[in-house]
Amino acid sequence: MNRKELELILQQGEGYKIEFKESPNNIDKELAAFANSSGGKIFIGITDDEEIKGVNISNKLKSQIQDIANNCDPQIKVIIEEFENILIIKVREGDDKPYKCTSGFYARVGPNSQKLSRDEIIEFFKSEGKIRFDELTEPKFNYPKDFDKSKLLGFLELAGLSKSMKRESVLVNLNVAEKQEAKLYFNNSGVLFFAKEPQRFVPWSVFTVVLFKDKAGVDVIDRKEITGSLFEIVDKVMDFIKLYSKVAYRFTGMPQREEIYEYPFEAVREAVINSVMHKDYFEHGHNNILKFFPDRIQIENIWVKPRNFVLGKTVFRRNQLIADLFSRIHFGEKIGSGMERMRIVCDEQNCPYPEVDYTDTHFYLNFKPSREYLKMSEAEKQEVGWENELNERQKKAIEFVRKKGKITNKDYQELIGVSKITAYRELAELVERNILIREGSGRSTYYRMIKG
Repeated sequence: MNRKELELILQQGEGYKIEFKESPNNIDKELAAFANSSGGKIFIGITDDEEIKGVNISNKLKSQIQDIANNCDPQIKVIIEEFENILIIKVREGDDKPYKCTSGFYARVGPNSQKLSRDEIIEFFKSEGKIRFDELTEPKFNYPKDFDKSKLLGFLELAGLSKSMKRESVLVNLNVAEKQEAKLYFNNSGVLFFAKEPQRFVPWSVFTVVLFKDKAGVDVIDRKEITGSLFEIVDKVMDFIKLYSKVAYRFTGMPQREEIYEYPFEAVREAVINSVMHKDYFEHGHNNILKFFPDRIQIENIWVKPRNFVLGKTVFRRNQLIADLFSRIHFGEKIGSGMERMRIVCDEQNCPYPEVDYTDTHFYLNFKPSREYLKMSEAEKQEVGWENELNERQKKAIEFVRKKGKITNKDYQELIGVSKITAYRELAELVERNILIREGSGRSTYYRMIKG
């Protein structure tokens, strides 16, 4: 441990394998939780707010902690280290689960140690015989050849973490890699987030999206296999949804019109995140699927239903490391139910709650159109129907015109990042479709809106 590594850990904050405690009080539950999960580190002398308060490190304190570990049932193996005035307790994943402390059985759920109920204890420890996919080492992954530096930099930016730390240290501290004999070995969570081509190692991690013309799902308009890292997949799936979702405008008398979208994008995004976060990656024959019908959006996921599962109440994370990585970049919940977050968004936007259906093998989530959108008149909906036929570059240009009143060829080049000829061709297409009108001549040529 050095100062830079400590700074990185403080930036990351508490997580599935990291716990901060100001004092050693009630440390037994953290020891049991880590031993019952995947192991972790406890930093004594740091507050929950990542403030270093320090602690008086003495042989008596170290003996006290060792005694607490020995008094757990069965004994928990720990390694005690110190850095400056911080005591670091390394807890190994237990070989003889379950582990019990004085107040009961605990397990790590995200960044928290959660006490298990009787039924949860039964279910939790029945499932312990199953290997966790996201923690398995991928032997075919060659670092740094297969590693994508830009994906890590993008992740660190989203997580608000420093980019100046040594890359290998960051990867180890994110729990996506392990260093052995000067060589870095990636686990599957590291591959799914930071490989150049994640699907070369996990081909079934693609996300299928389909647009249907009919409610029965027979006539396909568009179909894509979304690839990339898991956080890229989420964004690409949402791009597909936004491309084909409808929008209406409500005129309020203000300069900007109020946009009323057909679906609650934030709630759908939460569902997409949960779909990739909790996917059973041991199942090779089924992709996550999003089906876009004329009257609903359905997300389909294969799973093995947890025993005593109660929707909205059972906190269920199949892939703890993947969930922890998502939480660090603020994708998905750190604690609690994703369903509850979806309901909050739906309440705010006056949308129906997502309808849930599940069997022992499949989980389905259905979103219906917003009540606000359905209340809009057909004229208000049709007025902007042409926008759904535009590509993302053209939509960006239209938004620019709405804000600025007009756009020039040079504006388009700088906004989209294309050549002068490409800008001319794409602006001409908008003119041909009677969306923009061309005015002026020569260097004074500009384009303004005809529609909307």
